[in-house]
Amino acid sequence: MTINASQTEGSKIKNQKSKIVILGAAGRMGKALIRCILEDKVQGLELHGAVDIPDVPGIGSDAGILAGSKEANIKLITNLEEVGPTADVIVDFSSHVGTAGNAPRIAEWGTGWVIGTTGLNDEELDAINTATAKTAVVRSGNMSLGINLLCNLVEAGARALKGKGYDIEVTEAHHNLKKDAPSGTALMLGQAAADGYDWNLKEVQADGRTGLPGERPEKEIGFHAIRGGDIIGDHTVMLAGMGELLELSHRATSRDVFAIGALQAAAWVAGKDAGLYSMKDVLGL
Repeated sequence: MTINASQTEGSKIKNQKSKIVILGAAGRMGKALIRCILEDKVQGLELHGAVDIPDVPGIGSDAGILAGSKEANIKLITNLEEVGPTADVIVDFSSHVGTAGNAPRIAEWGTGWVIGTTGLNDEELDAINTATAKTAVVRSGNMSLGINLLCNLVEAGARALKGKGYDIEVTEAHHNLKKDAPSGTALMLGQAAADGYDWNLKEVQADGRTGLPGERPEKEIGFHAIRGGDIIGDHTVMLAGMGELLELSHRATSRDVFAIGALQAAAWVAGKDAGLYSMKDVLGL
């Protein structure tokens, strides 16, 4: 069989691995991402860089060893500019300040960007949205297939129960080192419920209750955060009616599920046109 030049070039493109930089590489998620790349949990990716802030332990050490995996021959560094412009995708689980602060230069590089950082305020989200004019961005409060499917189920359930007197409450539990509350995932689920009810989430969101808040308003979505131990992530949406309670839940038993989802997003977004995408786009939900 004769293989022409165009076939050979197409094969090279197909077999070429996407170069991935992990931003926030010394954190729990960063280490999980590095392990999953080195163990080929998602095919077609190679570790191109590992970046974190200067005061984390292990700067200058091998990123694979720090992650509890094999040697990666990639050092943990502090300067994103050393690896960002030559990467195909940056997978970002850093901090709300770092994510927003890096937005202008990532946009200028045109590097694909997967953002799992949570706790972003409106100004920080604006910085990300501005970057989507120049590069492809996947942003999600949770990268797992199960949570994104749960969001679809919550929206469908809320839409079916709209106007029938069901109150919506979201509870979430995480480890004692988590900094933001409610979690990004809880807010995703609350947004899904609000979409089903045709409500504006910001207008109906109530974060916890204390003292004498009075009777629960009809138009409200409550959020409640638990922090303790090493809980990876538990989320439940309650739709409480008169005489019955419907609960839709998800429990993460391994942080790898989020890492694998983020890496699936990285493989998907590499080479995509500029714009803002979600995990529903990645997963085809």
